[in-house]
Amino acid sequence: MTPEEPATHIPLSGLIRLQADARALKLPAARPVRSRQAGLQRSPRRGRGMAFAEVRQYQPGDDIRSIDWRVTARRQSPHTKLYEEERERPVLLLCDLGPSLFFASTGAYKQVRGAQIAGILAWLALWSGDQVGGIVFNGNELTVQRPARRKKSVLQFLDTVARQQRSTRDSNATAAPGAGNATLDTALREARRVAHTGSRIFVVSDFLTITTETSRLLGSLARHNTVSALRVVDPLELKLPESGRFAIAGEDGPVWFDSSNPRFQRAYADKVRQHTEALAECFRTAGVQPASVMTGDQPALALQALLGPRGHIG
Repeated sequence: MTPEEPATHIPLSGLIRLQADARALKLPAARPVRSRQAGLQRSPRRGRGMAFAEVRQYQPGDDIRSIDWRVTARRQSPHTKLYEEERERPVLLLCDLGPSLFFASTGAYKQVRGAQIAGILAWLALWSGDQVGGIVFNGNELTVQRPARRKKSVLQFLDTVARQQRSTRDSNATAAPGAGNATLDTALREARRVAHTGSRIFVVSDFLTITTETSRLLGSLARHNTVSALRVVDPLELKLPESGRFAIAGEDGPVWFDSSNPRFQRAYADKVRQHTEALAECFRTAGVQPASVMTGDQPALALQALLGPRGHIG
């Protein structure tokens, strides 16, 4: 991060430096797995194909459906085909940089934490041998980048993330006519359009703007892909301090409130509870894997706790 904006904006150079954090996580690289026979049980990996590797002499236990009859006839002895499981997969990162993420009471702004998480995941996917793409949106603008297995693709994605952070800060001044439709639901619809079956999809957002459509859209994605919802949260969004006067940013300037007011505390707690329950139901119905990262967390350490030994959250 730049010294001038240590908590409110992370530039492209800062996102590029996250390569070191991604390498430190040490996830296994993609490797082909040889398969001799087809089993009866469905693989937990969705939508992954099998690529032809070689032909060798038939051995007891080989699947007879894999016999290469042309080679068998030519060599006058049974030969079977070997395949490699295609382990390279598309990774799609949805990075929400909307107005509600330009906020924090501790640590860095939610948009900075979201950008850092997306950046580490992008490098992580590249070093694991996967294709990397993303959808970045900030309320006014939405940019789609299809997955590709190139460092240049990751740099383009990170450049978009860095630029749209600035757009968020200046959104009131730069919004174009008809803008304002680059929402979470819009991004999820775009993800349905560009995601290949079997993709690994990470949705990085604060999920404050979920609608009645959000669960259906997430569920549609999760039906043929592995989807994780990474929620960026500030402590103030979960619980108010017991006393004191505070100001939060609003469209028309700062809004002050007194957290020592019992009625205000109860109303706020009810609002938090309702949203928490709605979000839990949204994720449960959609069948996605949720996890949370706080604004006070270091993103690399938070991801290390969230990512399993094979790169799956939970």
